[in-house]
Amino acid sequence: MSYLITLFEQHSYLILFLGIFLELMALPISGEFLMSYAGYFVFQGKMNYILALFTVFVSGGVGITVTYWIGKAGGYKLIENYGKYIHLGPERYKKTAAWFERSGSKLLVFAYFIPGIRHFTGYISGISKMPFRKFILPAYTGSFLWGLCFITLGKVLGSRWEVFHQAASKYFIIFIIGLAVLIVGYLAYRFYKVPIKNLFIDLIKWLTNRLKTIRKTEFFLIFLTLVLIGMVTLMLGMAQDYLYNEFTQFNEIAEYIVKSAGYMNWMKGFVVFQTPMAIASIIAITIIRIWSKGRNRVLEYLLLIVSILGGRLFHQSVIQIFSYLQSIGFVGKFHSANFPDINATIIIIIYGTCLFLLVRHSKKNYMSIIVPLFGLLLLMGVTIVNIASTDLLPSDILGGYVYGSVWIFFNFLLFEMLRLVLENY
Repeated sequence: MSYLITLFEQHSYLILFLGIFLELMALPISGEFLMSYAGYFVFQGKMNYILALFTVFVSGGVGITVTYWIGKAGGYKLIENYGKYIHLGPERYKKTAAWFERSGSKLLVFAYFIPGIRHFTGYISGISKMPFRKFILPAYTGSFLWGLCFITLGKVLGSRWEVFHQAASKYFIIFIIGLAVLIVGYLAYRFYKVPIKNLFIDLIKWLTNRLKTIRKTEFFLIFLTLVLIGMVTLMLGMAQDYLYNEFTQFNEIAEYIVKSAGYMNWMKGFVVFQTPMAIASIIAITIIRIWSKGRNRVLEYLLLIVSILGGRLFHQSVIQIFSYLQSIGFVGKFHSANFPDINATIIIIIYGTCLFLLVRHSKKNYMSIIVPLFGLLLLMGVTIVNIASTDLLPSDILGGYVYGSVWIFFNFLLFEMLRLVLENY
């Protein structure tokens, strides 16, 4: 690899072109490393940003086109005779081809971001006799997006590239996949609004018929139980990462990206949601809404009180557990005394509980979607502001959200079960 880097420094564009081309031919070369390193060179002024993007686009396009025609000419015999040399045996081919068949040509756009898949994309498309006209647009679009993302990543990381480019690439891929899912979902709704609407109507009718024997409240309890199990699993995973001090790279990447590119002045407005006035307002609105609804007032006021007041006790218990583990000589290193962050824990407990009670009293179905989305947007904004303007570690904030979520979903489940008992007896 050191020899490759030396060559890259001397012949940047040529090595970038050959590296991407050879990786798509299924040779063991890391194209993501080369592209992010090219972005680092762009940051240093050694390469031109537009020319680097163009190089990757052309190289990726040529590479995947060549493998497409090789696959189309060789057919399945290519897999039987030579697949083992590029780790694409018949078994792996069948699994990947089945995935392509289910997803169609659209998968080509995102296949570049999936390690172990992008190397075979062209071969499989050719072997499966996908029409070239259908192949070329998503394949070339994916090539451009792939280069754009990783060259830009290297440029954004700049002087810190050498420190955590591998970890940044991993988190960036997760972000890209999540973003791609959102974009595809939006475009699907934009162009297929009527079929999707009809599909949801049919799905709701089907669920209604299937759940006639299950009460609405009982079904809701099942949902809360599954969410609670998921949050507890995540909480335990974060506890393990904290105890073994495995948040270091995550914190470095999150802080660097937010402070260098992700923070804008208009986001300062999210600070308002942490003020005592905003918190008191959402609690007051919830109290009034519960009173005006007139059903199970005592139970819901009790849920509000227990969740909010008990949240601080829950947080203190978590801190005590970590302190106890430290006192008995636990092997892990405790990099932060503020994990999970108390303010993040309280914020998600208060807003989560209040929004839950407000949505529960709403007769409009769309509110059950809009309100949670609003809550997520609020948390994202508050998180970015706190990372950019305070010394809080991102892992402490995230830990506060996760541990607070465990507490409120435990209370939601407990009080919904109590509600069910009271209604039946």
